[in-house]
Amino acid sequence: MNVLENVRARTAHAARPSALRRGLVLGGGGTLGAAWMIGALRAIEQQTGFDARGAQLIVGTSAGSILAALLGAGASAEELWQHQRGEQVEHGPLAGHIFDYDQAAGGAAPPMPIPGWLGSPRLIARSVRHPRRYPGTAVLSAFLPPGRGSLGDIGQMVEDVIPSGTWSPHPGIRIVAMDYDSGERVVFGRAGAPPIGLAEAVVASCSIPGWFPPARLGERRFVDGGTVSNTNLDVLAADEMPGGRALDEIFVLAPSAARGYDKPASVLGRIERSFRHLVTRQMLHEVIQARKEGTKVHVLCPGPEDLEVIGANLMDPSRRVEVLDTALRTAAATIAAEFEPQPEPAARPRQSAG
Repeated sequence: MNVLENVRARTAHAARPSALRRGLVLGGGGTLGAAWMIGALRAIEQQTGFDARGAQLIVGTSAGSILAALLGAGASAEELWQHQRGEQVEHGPLAGHIFDYDQAAGGAAPPMPIPGWLGSPRLIARSVRHPRRYPGTAVLSAFLPPGRGSLGDIGQMVEDVIPSGTWSPHPGIRIVAMDYDSGERVVFGRAGAPPIGLAEAVVASCSIPGWFPPARLGERRFVDGGTVSNTNLDVLAADEMPGGRALDEIFVLAPSAARGYDKPASVLGRIERSFRHLVTRQMLHEVIQARKEGTKVHVLCPGPEDLEVIGANLMDPSRRVEVLDTALRTAAATIAAEFEPQPEPAARPRQSAG
């Protein structure tokens, strides 16, 4: 059995237990966001029995694109957990693979970007002509100078489990990036998207403006899909499913949003929490739209305890393992509360006749 056949067998097995049409959204969040989502994925499986590999559609943005690629390759939440902790993975596509999560993105701070350059003059010009067409985050990204960081190690990790130039054996993997010159959101893996390899799509989705250079694919340049939306939940549209049927249930993991806030003392911390507030508002708008379609949506995002551990820099690898452990505990508590059976309403006493 070759690599792709083995992956297909693992993902098919994971999809068997439930007939529900499920979607999984994995948002952006840097090094610590990825760790938080792995803890949350493990909690989901332990609390509900849902194996994330069995989702019909998996949308990954930025850090979430890496996890989407690995889930689509057949890696389980438990194996992702072990791999993040530096433990030996015995089975699956990550078996025998060693990866330095602390240095994969270059550490807690980016190299000095190229001075005196604008990232995308074309997008700036378009936003001036059509100011309401583009999200503020997309416009802001166009003003940032090109970054000098490297995503080579992350691209190589994906290629180690999915052969270079090929797409995921999981048919529902969607990776989101933004065309840096047009401002168009591009959903790789969807019909009509540029035909590229999965590793290339992941690198494009992770190319944070100002930190990493845009990913060049032919004549086009792509940057982090979070510049359009941190979650891109609206990608899971009804027309994605055969027959135009909506998904029954969606799990949204949004490590850059929040379900409650701490009170950071630093200025940087307060700025980061303000950004989270904006991400949370946009995500909730997307959740409301999905629920209007009749889909049940479960949202998991960091709370005050998580935020205290995360701090102000989502790229700080020194906090990674603590974030991983905290997320497992806090996400489990959130899920237990949400899935806890509700008591039946008390029967009204009968009124006596006369």
